[in-house]
Amino acid sequence: MCGIVGLHLRDPSLEPRLGALLSAMLGQVVERGPDSAGVAVYGDPRLSPPGQAVVSLLGTSKTEVEAALPGVVAIDADATTVVHAGADQIAAALPEATVIGSGEGFAVLKGIGNPVELADAFGLAGVSGWQGVGHTRMATESAVTPEGAHPFSVGPGQCLVHNGSFANHATIRRELRAQGVEFDSENDSEVGARFVAHQLEQGTDLEKALRLLCERFDGFYTLLVSTGDSFAVVRDAIACKPALVAET
Repeated sequence: MCGIVGLHLRDPSLEPRLGALLSAMLGQVVERGPDSAGVAVYGDPRLSPPGQAVVSLLGTSKTEVEAALPGVVAIDADATTVVHAGADQIAAALPEATVIGSGEGFAVLKGIGNPVELADAFGLAGVSGWQGVGHTRMATESAVTPEGAHPFSVGPGQCLVHNGSFANHATIRRELRAQGVEFDSENDSEVGARFVAHQLEQGTDLEKALRLLCERFDGFYTLLVSTGDSFAVVRDAIACKPALVAET
C-alpha cells in the first residue's frame, strides 16, 4: 500500500503555488505510506534554472559535491543534493554517487521518514513550477532504504511512481540485465521504470511503452509516469490501487 499524488498545472498563475499544493496532497496520503517519500518537480527556477542541466544525488552531501566540483551550485534538500551540473560531470567527479534524477527543468527529492516531515525538510511548500509528482511508500517487495523510495527517475526528465506490486519483476529484471540495463535497488518499481526508459531509448513513444508494460507485467498496480512533455496514469485491469491526481 502506497500513496500517489500528481499535479499538472495549465494555469500559469498557479505555478508559484505548485509546492504548497503538492505538499497538501502528500499530507492526505501519509497513512498509505509512512516509511519514505519523494517528489519530482518540473519548472522550479531555483532547483532547476532554465537551460541548466541538473542532477539529483542521494547520499552525497553538498560539501562533497562542492569539494569535487568547485564553483558548481549544490542545493541541500535533506538526503538529496540537487546539483547544477551535467550527468557526465557528475560521473567523472563523483563516480560513486547515486544519481536519482537528471535533466533540464527537473529535480527529484526523496528520503526515508514521515512524508510530512520530509516535505518540510525539502522546503517543498516554497517550490514553484508547472508539474509535480509525489509518493509515500509502505514497503512490501523490498527494504526501506533511500534508494527504494519513489520517484524512480532513470532517464532524462522521466519519473515513475507506483502503488501496488509486480508479481513477475524478478523475471523482467533478469531480461533487462541481459540487455545491459543496470539497477540501483531491489525495488520492483524500479523494474517498471527501467522497462519504460529502455523502451523510450529505443524510440518507442510513451503511450506505446506503457501499453507494452501492461502486456508484460503481472500484478496489481497504478502508475503515474511523467516526462518533460507528458503526464500519464496507468492501472491494471482490476484497478484497485488509488491515486490522487489533478490537472488544472
